[in-house]
Amino acid sequence: HVQLVESGGGSVQAGGSLRLSCAFEAYTPANVRMAWFRQAPGKEREGVASLASDGSSIYANSLKGRFSISHDSAKKTAYLEMNTLKPEDSGMYYCAARDVGCRNVPEGFNTWGQGTQVTVS
Repeated sequence: HVQLVESGGGSVQAGGSLRLSCAFEAYTPANVRMAWFRQAPGKEREGVASLASDGSSIYANSLKGRFSISHDSAKKTAYLEMNTLKPEDSGMYYCAARDVGCRNVPEGFNTWGQGTQVTVS
């Protein structure tokens, strides 16, 4: 399966921006779709953004308009562009991959990165 490594996290001031990257360590077939999740201490993991089977983007309602997901197969990298960051956006961000035939829900993702920390102050 695909192996994922996240990067680009760090500390940023409120209102700032970050771009997270998710590198594919193995060949990325066309039938793989990417997503980003996040988890803050003491809270449940939540979906941030994902790519549907048809390539369209899906976002959490609270993040729509601020976050953007993209997938560049040629560069073997997925991205999460985060703008107008807020303190409540802080948490560990995880990249995940699923086979296109699997459901676009957390249980459908069978490959996960180890996460990159985002802190907004």
